[in-house]
Amino acid sequence: MRHPHIQLSPEISRALDIGAPIVALESTVITHGLPQPQNLQLARDMEKQVRDHGATPATIALLDGKIRIGLSDQELVQFSESDSTLKVSHRDFAAAIVKKANGGTTVAGTMFAANMAGIKVFATGGIGGVHKESPFDISTDLRSLAEIPTIVVCAGAKAILDLPATLEVLETMGVPVVGYRTDEFPAFYSRESGLNVSARLDSPKEIADFAKAHWELGMKSGILVANPIPEAESIPTSGMEPIIAKASAEAVAQGIHGQALTPFLLSRIGELTKGKSLKANLALLLNNARLAAEIAREIPVKKKEWAI
Repeated sequence: MRHPHIQLSPEISRALDIGAPIVALESTVITHGLPQPQNLQLARDMEKQVRDHGATPATIALLDGKIRIGLSDQELVQFSESDSTLKVSHRDFAAAIVKKANGGTTVAGTMFAANMAGIKVFATGGIGGVHKESPFDISTDLRSLAEIPTIVVCAGAKAILDLPATLEVLETMGVPVVGYRTDEFPAFYSRESGLNVSARLDSPKEIADFAKAHWELGMKSGILVANPIPEAESIPTSGMEPIIAKASAEAVAQGIHGQALTPFLLSRIGELTKGKSLKANLALLLNNARLAAEIAREIPVKKKEWAI
């Protein structure tokens, strides 16, 4: 039967029918991460990267109050040009549905929707976590990782966050943090952080086997795969730390917090680095899409009963 609030694209429905590999993609990077027209170009490039490496991309978003899993190119254009999109995490779905709104899904929101459709692999840039400005400002992404059995490929947590505290919360919640070909947790723009991962795996097959064993044991959590940014686009932490500190101080001075904080910090860091951080962000996103597609090829998927 159909789910009243979720709509699969014909391509995703077919892929689920035949058990083809699928990679979920978030949409707040389009709505709140990049300006026009770079946001549309990134959306297209992410989908192309997934396809080029043997999987089907499922960009997830809300259009007119419907949770859409898989968008056509025309819908990507419509979505990227919308000026009134919400930022949708767990708590925001019902409000967006009632208002028949357009919305970009966060890491947590994308995990939630992907899991409902039976999609097990998700590529993003960096997860949310514990903010430096306030230790009580903790992203819903961490709780979602503890509760939703999804492989999340990222370049670590966003560098604007308190990385040691973020890893402590993940450890407390029992979330495996897997380093892909690294023993060190990457720091988004940087390959190094000085912090350890809980396990190192060196191939997509190993990651898929790890996930299978984890879930066969009855574990309910997601698996965070930390994939370092390509070396050519990496920015050393020594260069990023003073810039992040400056942007953070400006946010505090201006009273910016909550859902507005991350977009402000990322935008300001882009200004302070004269676009270098944006170039790094785009590179790591495409790198994560590639790895996610390779992992998805090792993960079987099943269609939900309500899918169309």
